[in-house]
Amino acid sequence: MNIVLDRARCEGHGLCEEAAPQLMHLDDDGELVLDRERVDEADAAAAHAAVRVCPVAALRLA
Repeated sequence: MNIVLDRARCEGHGLCEEAAPQLMHLDDDGELVLDRERVDEADAAAAHAAVRVCPVAALRLA
């Protein structure tokens, strides 16, 4: 599965980063950066949590 970021929707709240720090981080400008777009089984729960906590629905799984 892949995690997909809709950059236009993202407001940099950081809740997703807290849920899945192994997959993403906020850069120095407060922009979300996906460190890995491909999500393996070990990180699937964290990816689902990141999508769930995003208040602006800027993340989705594909």
